[in-house]
Amino acid sequence: MAIITTHGLSKVYQAGKVPVHALRDVDLSIEEGEFTSIVGPSGSGKTTLLNQLGGLDRPSSGEVWVDGCNISALKDSQLIDYRLRHIGFIFQSYNLLPVFTAAENVAFILLLQGEKKDRIRQRVSELLTEVGLGDRMDARPRELSGGQQQRVAVARALASRPRFILADEPTANLDSQSAMKLLDIMEKMNREHRMTFIFSTHDQRVIERARRVIRMVDGAIESDQVQQPEPHQA
Repeated sequence: MAIITTHGLSKVYQAGKVPVHALRDVDLSIEEGEFTSIVGPSGSGKTTLLNQLGGLDRPSSGEVWVDGCNISALKDSQLIDYRLRHIGFIFQSYNLLPVFTAAENVAFILLLQGEKKDRIRQRVSELLTEVGLGDRMDARPRELSGGQQQRVAVARALASRPRFILADEPTANLDSQSAMKLLDIMEKMNREHRMTFIFSTHDQRVIERARRVIRMVDGAIESDQVQQPEPHQA
């Protein structure tokens, strides 16, 4: 079942008097449970597409539909609430709140949603344990390695049980060992919970793990292929 579809999705930016076509009439469908990488050179439109799918930016033309809802037509206040409740985000720079502990960073989105405190504590403990940080819940970001911070970001993205997770270059700042551990965790979440992951990436390590690779050039989809992921050591 498709959870995301786009129709004629285009985005044009103005660079002075010159229009820059970041996306050109992109038609795309993402099924539930996919583990998909969007790849391409810098300026190809992959991050712009990810931002459109997550409602972080609005298209110049075309539509983004998520579970039958045209999110590109929502008002700003509706879109903020929709992102909060239905979409998980993982960023290259982690985007953790530095004064919060790991547990508080994961809990923050649930507090915004108005969840009860006892349910928040249980959910946070479960998630941080699942990403291998059950013993670091009280640590602040500066006390964690880059790989550990990104695992906190994964737990935070999963906290609200979103329909899908968008990950923008999630391994870019990590060493090989940390990147592989992070990918192992995300693959496990995908396999055991059917969580849909969509990556924007240059990283060959991520591309090799993906089961679908969408290649972009000049704002358009050049190829869209299903592949057998490369074998790896867990």
